[in-house]
Amino acid sequence: MSALDRIRAIATLLPETDERASHGQPSFFVAGKQFAQFRDDHHGDGLTVVCVRTSGTDEQAMLLDAAPQTYRRPAYLGASGWVSIDLSGDVDWTLVEDRIARSWELAAPRRLLEAGGR
Repeated sequence: MSALDRIRAIATLLPETDERASHGQPSFFVAGKQFAQFRDDHHGDGLTVVCVRTSGTDEQAMLLDAAPQTYRRPAYLGASGWVSIDLSGDVDWTLVEDRIARSWELAAPRRLLEAGGR
């Protein structure tokens, strides 16, 4: 299974998730808000990553400092506190699943969270 197929399988299990292209990249939305974006060689950077929301720049900085081999500050989305997770090599898919689910929670409307969320 390709990295995109795995990301798609994780993201589309979350309630009311829609997939569509955003800036040419496969992206996942809940209630019109993006919560994940898959990038493969984005602008020729040679990386395969999934970009996800964090609670803000403090959490972003903590993740970047704690695990620089896993997390990066992605172009464009990084200014809004997002991180990218490296999908090359030995990927911790449980971590990827958890970060995508957390990102969904940060984007989902209250009604979905109150209904039990994920």
